[in-house]
Amino acid sequence: MKRLPPLPALHTFLVTAQCCNFTRAAEQLHITQGAVSRQIAGLEDHLGYELFIRLARGLELTAEGREWLPKIQQVFDLIGDSVEQIGAKRETLQLKAPSCVMRWLLPRLMQWQRERPDAPVKLTASLQHGVDFQREQFDAAVIYGTAPHDLPAALHMFDEQLTPVCSPMLLKGAPGLNAPADLQQHLLLHPTHDDQDWALWLKAADLRLSNIGSGQHFETLDQAMSMASHGTGVAIGDWSLIGDDLNAGRLVTPFDLKVKTGLGYYVVAPDRPEPSAKLRELMVWLVEQAHTR
Repeated sequence: MKRLPPLPALHTFLVTAQCCNFTRAAEQLHITQGAVSRQIAGLEDHLGYELFIRLARGLELTAEGREWLPKIQQVFDLIGDSVEQIGAKRETLQLKAPSCVMRWLLPRLMQWQRERPDAPVKLTASLQHGVDFQREQFDAAVIYGTAPHDLPAALHMFDEQLTPVCSPMLLKGAPGLNAPADLQQHLLLHPTHDDQDWALWLKAADLRLSNIGSGQHFETLDQAMSMASHGTGVAIGDWSLIGDDLNAGRLVTPFDLKVKTGLGYYVVAPDRPEPSAKLRELMVWLVEQAHTR
């Protein structure tokens, strides 16, 4: 069975197809125009055919794109209807999390929903790494950063550990990837707009590369990991977040060195009011999942 396209990319296609303009789609999705363009290109690469014709005045759907549009619209309408119908029947836990943890968190929450249909969770993804419970109406949040001493109801999940990751096919081809110095011959993929993560790992490896500044940058860790899984280059990733990809063989870690950044992931809740029994169970369950790798 062919691997299904990622849901965020399908949503980006739907919005872009409705306005046929990358700029307007970016405004509606609250991401950059470049991020929209890369997600569409990645989806087209996954499918093996183009969905849009790029024109000077905008975009035009290809025949395949026109055929896809009503089908994808129907899928999202069905998802929306299900969320409203089922969610209205029971109290829903409101959870916020940064986009960088989604690759790990989404499969776990799907498992939680299968095991605990009586405790549904509404997840809100954000580019922000923290939460302000005084202004944001969430029951709990997964946050990324240093230990949150100002939040008593905080549980440590795991620490960030940086290491290069790539597709298994990259290990079999040329140029090789037998030693860290071989990274000089590969495209480096960055999960952020800066080179900080790669620079930190290379310093720990006592290695200098001239190609660190010429790599490709992405908006999120998920985008960088997706491109790495296609054999595009070598990404710097968080080992703690990619266990599913490693177990499935989508990604491999060519080197043993893992570098802790001093940052980590925590599941937190406001201390007032006291977390409900279901919320406490969810928080403890997430910590248990984090320790099962």
